[in-house]
Amino acid sequence: MNSKWQTKLLGGSYLGLILLFFYLPIIIMMVFSFNSTRSLTNWSGFSFQWYERLFNDKNMMQAVINTFSIATIATIISTIVGTLTAIGLSKSKKLLREVVLAVNDLPMLNPDIVTAIGMMLFFTSLNITKGYLTMLLAHIAFCIPYVILSVLPKLRTLDPNVAEAAMDLGATPWQALTKVIVPQIIPAVVSGALISFTMSLDDFVISYFVTGSGVSNISILVYTMSKRINPTINALSTILVVMITLVLIAINVAPMFKKKEG
Repeated sequence: MNSKWQTKLLGGSYLGLILLFFYLPIIIMMVFSFNSTRSLTNWSGFSFQWYERLFNDKNMMQAVINTFSIATIATIISTIVGTLTAIGLSKSKKLLREVVLAVNDLPMLNPDIVTAIGMMLFFTSLNITKGYLTMLLAHIAFCIPYVILSVLPKLRTLDPNVAEAAMDLGATPWQALTKVIVPQIIPAVVSGALISFTMSLDDFVISYFVTGSGVSNISILVYTMSKRINPTINALSTILVVMITLVLIAINVAPMFKKKEG
């Protein structure tokens, strides 16, 4: 009994140290976002001045708008394209499916720097001016594979004859898709969409190589400010952490309420 207690204590301590390692820097960052001075190590008093400066800084707010608009549009487009591609692959021949999946894996297996340089050269060769559009296209391109890999395993668990049965009962191919197949794969679609949104929101390397002058997202903005102390970054990061936490809570709590209503 004593040995089991020691094992549990050791395991709990190890887990606690890991959580502390991951979350202590975030907590410190959030605390110092309310510091009254520019210091990131010495607490001088409570203040909202860095949040005020954040919302009054046009460059930072434009970067935030660019980041979330690109992430949202890229997520919507990549989710639709990736889901339809996964459905098509689930009905295709084995050879074609394996070839497409092998190609689909390349963007995820390639280092980001290789993908970034490849996209930069591609846009340059077509004489496309780099900016918002090129960044959006790049984000859509690297988000689609994640959606396909999220949706395809769920499709493999479905009865392959469900769509044909629906059409035999009078449903059109579109109705079979939207009312029979899609409702059964919604969890996988949502999972793929969340991964796409996170990847787009977090991306730096690819964004840095495909963007143009005057167009930046949060990651590029943070990189340009990394060599000088700017507590407004702490304020922006704190807002993002709070938003993500609220979204995660909502996603996990919503199914619980549905079960209770059911």
